[in-house]
Amino acid sequence: MVSSAQKMKWNAAAYAANSVVQQSWARELIAKFNLRGNERVLDIGCGDGKVTAEIAQALPQGAVVGTDVSAEMIAFAKETFPAKKNPNLHFAVMDARKIHFAQPFDFVFSNAALHWVDDHEAILQGAASVLKSGGRLIASCGGKGNAHDVFLALRPEMRLKRWCDFFRKMPMPYFFYAPSDYDRWLPKFGFKSNHVKLAPKDALYPGAEGFATWLRTTWIPYVQRVPETQREEFISAVTKRYVAKHPADQSGQIHVRMVRLEIDAIKN
Repeated sequence: MVSSAQKMKWNAAAYAANSVVQQSWARELIAKFNLRGNERVLDIGCGDGKVTAEIAQALPQGAVVGTDVSAEMIAFAKETFPAKKNPNLHFAVMDARKIHFAQPFDFVFSNAALHWVDDHEAILQGAASVLKSGGRLIASCGGKGNAHDVFLALRPEMRLKRWCDFFRKMPMPYFFYAPSDYDRWLPKFGFKSNHVKLAPKDALYPGAEGFATWLRTTWIPYVQRVPETQREEFISAVTKRYVAKHPADQSGQIHVRMVRLEIDAIKN
């Protein structure tokens, strides 16, 4: 997780247990690396570290560094993947807008994290500063239109008298950009675009309770504004609204239409 996540209190263990969808998307990205095994990779917004650890397994002569602004996430990652057992795997608390390393990287990678950051130009500036010439940026995050149906369930509930006071003057927690934004930004920081596109994704959750668990563990900018004693009631109400419009399929799965912004670029 990254910048707007900085103010949130993350339950890293709960996130790790409920981030299978994010992990599957990450594997799609990692497959594009075509790693030789001796590269250096930076994972921005590494969260619980399990994806970073998967990358490390493919780099027996290389190294991977996972960064996240959440101290809770980094502490969990270090405990789960200790340096003694994973000598080519390192974790550090770092704001995605302030990336800095002495040694350059062959790849900068990020999955399901950058939509938490308000300043994507700062991310690109930092990525360019740590990439070798010819190095590659591969990232995917929430894009324009992401989780639209969830917001349609969330916002009417937030406006009800029971909840509205908790959401007054709430800052924007997510930043969903379009390919046209990156088409402007990438050349400014010395990147040549291979492709930037919006990719629809169908996320599946096991029934209403699975959907509620996803809200509880990842929509924390909203749920943590509600006092803890009332939080489960709020989550249940939003879940009920969503499931009423989008009932489970024949196998009991709840579908959520997501939109990923996929970025693949080379540093000149």
